[in-house]
Amino acid sequence: MTIHARYSTIRASYKGSILTIRVIPNYSLYGVQAQPGWQSWFDFEWIPQRSRPYNWKIRPHKHDALIQILYLTQGSGEVLIDHSRTFFKAPCLVWIPAQTVHGFNFSEDVDGPVITAAQRPLESMIGVASPELLNKLRKPVVFALDGASDHAGYLMPLFLAVEREAHLQTVGQLTAGMALLAAICIQMARLTRINEVSATNVHSRKYSQIEKFRSMVDENFKKHLPITDYAGQLGITPGQLSRLCREVLGMSSLDIVNARVIHEAQRLLVYTGNSIKQIAYALGFADETYFCRFFRKHTALSPREFRAKAMETMLTPVSAGVGEDMHQI
Repeated sequence: MTIHARYSTIRASYKGSILTIRVIPNYSLYGVQAQPGWQSWFDFEWIPQRSRPYNWKIRPHKHDALIQILYLTQGSGEVLIDHSRTFFKAPCLVWIPAQTVHGFNFSEDVDGPVITAAQRPLESMIGVASPELLNKLRKPVVFALDGASDHAGYLMPLFLAVEREAHLQTVGQLTAGMALLAAICIQMARLTRINEVSATNVHSRKYSQIEKFRSMVDENFKKHLPITDYAGQLGITPGQLSRLCREVLGMSSLDIVNARVIHEAQRLLVYTGNSIKQIAYALGFADETYFCRFFRKHTALSPREFRAKAMETMLTPVSAGVGEDMHQI
């Protein structure tokens, strides 16, 4: 067998026949041969920097260990994600996880930042603080933004802060950069949730009631108020409140309150040195034993087991083993 060309097309001769094999290139940044993912954990560019030299067309390729986040502030185009093509127009966000085949066809007036980052270290950081976001990190997303939204307004300062960190060579650069990327992921998750809810009419009475309920839970979850109290303040019955929560959020009203308690318990276990008894009292539990049963019921771990596991994750260097199994992402 004789190889006549490399990269995107391989022409091979076998017993007198010519076979043409298409190969998806694997790049770190488009046009740059991929390096091990741990060698460069995040990079910042403006979209025209890389797309203009290629006449605004980025051919299908993939990144073995890297995600890309594009924030289009101007222009439009078409993105290929695996086998699906999607038209987009600024302002919008495009999230491309590792191992996803993707390509772009931009308009010549396109602009906006693009961040390329190692997915494994980012997942390690978010897995401790916000594990519920991990599934969102692993799925490609293209969605339009409401320029008037507060959450959308928070995005550009975060991107610009990443740009500053990417150009620094000083202590804490990696930690600061990855923390900012985690903040961008959180904003994207909030925007995604808003978009999902908007499909059922963002301005509806149901949405207003749900947002009011969530605010009430944030203020009162340590008091362990009965659901009847929340429903009464909203002017509906407990059954109506639970049905509303299931319809809009996919959870019962009690599940939402319990999830808020568990979230705060996990935060206190990881980021304070308080004893289990102190945390139980801080969360409104009169009995440490009952708090431990409650925590295990919702997490399958005791508070001590969760704390030990979280501490082990945080103290293990993120780079350990990354060069060996990054390709599995």
